[in-house]
Amino acid sequence: MELHEILKAAHELGASDIHLVAGHPPAARVHTVVQSIPNAPKLTAEDVRSFVQGMASKEALARFEEIKDADFSFAAEGLGRYRVNAHQQRNSVAIAMRTVKTKVPPLAKLTLPEVITKLTYLPRGLVLVTGDTGSGKSTTLAAMIQAMNEREAKHIITLEDPIEYTFKSEKCLIEQRELGADMPSFASALKHALRQDPDIILVGEMRDLETTALAITAAETGHLVLSTLHTSSAAQTVDRIIDMYPGGQQNQIRSMLSNTLQAVISQTLFPRLDQAGMVPGVEILLATPAVRNLIREARTFEIPNVIETSRAMGMQTLDHCISQLFFNGMISREDAIGASAHPDRLSKRLAA
Repeated sequence: MELHEILKAAHELGASDIHLVAGHPPAARVHTVVQSIPNAPKLTAEDVRSFVQGMASKEALARFEEIKDADFSFAAEGLGRYRVNAHQQRNSVAIAMRTVKTKVPPLAKLTLPEVITKLTYLPRGLVLVTGDTGSGKSTTLAAMIQAMNEREAKHIITLEDPIEYTFKSEKCLIEQRELGADMPSFASALKHALRQDPDIILVGEMRDLETTALAITAAETGHLVLSTLHTSSAAQTVDRIIDMYPGGQQNQIRSMLSNTLQAVISQTLFPRLDQAGMVPGVEILLATPAVRNLIREARTFEIPNVIETSRAMGMQTLDHCISQLFFNGMISREDAIGASAHPDRLSKRLAA
């Protein structure tokens, strides 16, 4: 079975991810469930290796041969773009592909809280979108960038691994750089980006101390910096950033972070009950004076209480959002309780 046939079949199923593993039929994730593509034969090791060779650049292939893992992007004519990871398992090649929608969805169509649109008007500071892999972080960030692109005359630089959504410069001038092809590392690109006259910088992931420190510095020096972390709550996000630093520097970074952080958006995706598709559950932390004070004083354990009592300002806990989705008939009780930070408490609320 040819790669294009597999991708076409997955596209028709509405797959978010495709998995190609030797000895198994091609599989697709459709609304969180992994299933074999109907009528597809088992793949051989030679099939999967040839797929990698047909998709990857010379640089990506060399990286794969060296470390047995490579990330790159791939465009299939008539179908769209994919974020690809080639890796080795049981001494053979395997591939995981994430579908990247070519058209950036409007923020208004993402069922996100209105306050997220307001964040796109910020002149400077650090905005973080967090969540597990596949929680919709890239889509939210892309929609935020596109909202600014349609409205303002600014210079936006994105640093990605790999490039997912592609932007057409409208009112903004947008440059997109891909790890490996256009830059050796996030840290290197971010360091040089500060000399490239950006107004807005998108950092695909704050994955190490150097990148994190440079992102905070960029936010401190008057830029709006958008980035992601693989954390599941706002309080955990703040703690993760501080814990990246050696103990002797943590008081200083608390002070810096309290001054630069503007918001944390923590997401998880749910399969919808009322129609086909997914809907995000979202926790929102806004950096009010009270929140900045908690960060400075190492009292991040109190952040959930501040979020709970600051709903009028646009903040919300994940459990509050989940309960609203359930009562609106969008998600199941089982999914709601399964994703809750406090399942027993939420179970009682849903039963009321």
